Amino acid sequence: MPDRIVSADVIVCSPGRNFVTLKITTADGVVGWGDATVNGRELSVASYLRDHVAPLLLGRDPQRIEDTWQYLYRGAYWRRGPITMAAIGAVDLALWDIAGKIAGQPVFNLLGGAVRDRILCYTHANGTELPEVLDAVDAKRAAGFVAVRAQFGVPGLDQVYGVHAPEGIDDDHGAGAGHGGYEPAGRGARPVEEVWDTGAYLRHAPATLAAVRDHVGPELKLLHDAHHRLRPVEAARLARELEPADLFWLEDVTPAENQQVLRLVREHSTTPLAIGEVFNTIWDCQQLIIEQQIDYIRACVMHAGGISHARRIWDLAALYQVLAGPHGPSDVSPITMAASLHLALATPNFGIQEYMGYEPVTEEVFGHGWSFTDGYLHPGDAPGLGVTVDEEAAAAHPYQPAYLPVARTRDGAITNW
Repeated sequence: MPDRIVSADVIVCSPGRNFVTLKITTADGVVGWGDATVNGRELSVASYLRDHVAPLLLGRDPQRIEDTWQYLYRGAYWRRGPITMAAIGAVDLALWDIAGKIAGQPVFNLLGGAVRDRILCYTHANGTELPEVLDAVDAKRAAGFVAVRAQFGVPGLDQVYGVHAPEGIDDDHGAGAGHGGYEPAGRGARPVEEVWDTGAYLRHAPATLAAVRDHVGPELKLLHDAHHRLRPVEAARLARELEPADLFWLEDVTPAENQQVLRLVREHSTTPLAIGEVFNTIWDCQQLIIEQQIDYIRACVMHAGGISHARRIWDLAALYQVLAGPHGPSDVSPITMAASLHLALATPNFGIQEYMGYEPVTEEVFGHGWSFTDGYLHPGDAPGLGVTVDEEAAAAHPYQPAYLPVARTRDGAITNW
């Protein structure tokens, strides 16, 4: 008789920030770890897992990974969305972790084996004024990074995505290969409200990024995130004006729910575009990929339903010469980071991995086997995903309410954060 799942437990903890972790245990004592963190909505996905998903897993064969994925996706009738897909993703990661441990192999070997020796990654360099930005970029280069995302303040705005740390969050984490120094979620009963001015940003961004490029020279892979702030015509203008800065990519230049809007940007610029960190399924990004409106698909491996579904997105992208550049900030746990690296190592059309690193207190809870060397990552060769969870250490850091900010324009209207 095959091994069966005997327990599925949900752990919510806050070592530095909130994480939702799934622990699946089999009758033979094999433990698999999954991540289900949705920044600012952690308790929703924890409840979905604990109250609706975990009871359905008991007695199932842990190695029937695809069958379990279909069972949880189709069986709920209500499909898609970040909470559902993160919960399914957590189960999927835990089952792949178990499969690797049973086989005595790292997960990337179960996916067909490595197609590259190491995984290119980028980190974040943030500063309010240009000298601070340049210093931050230099520090990341000194730490070994060959790809850096530069974010900066905008004159007249107190709080800008990628720079301001909300009250209650320590923003001084150094400039090495560890934490990237920016946590957008602010602890408290309500979200921080920021003021946004698109015109000020559009006037400031091209010159700032041009100055960064002049400072670093041509070799550094330079990235920037507009974070869904622009309308299509504004996005097209920015992409065109940034061409001299030779960006590796311009990220989330406009909300992509209406996927046809990217056509206008494509018509006016050859700046590479990266979209999709808020996408959850292959159907969210199907049109963007098939019509080649983007160059990199950003869907997070866990938020897109785990390895089983993310690999389908990446396979579709491969048909249209779109590369994978998965979302991987510090608000997904080291479990998701490990899963993303295993899939990246085994995927021909992988492009680059976001990597902010983690605070020391986070790594006290989540031990991991991946390594960072000279701008590249490797998932390690331990069986499964290579991540361990110290449950006693996790219990010492209980959940704390925290929310991502919201943004308003100068007239007080809500806009995209």
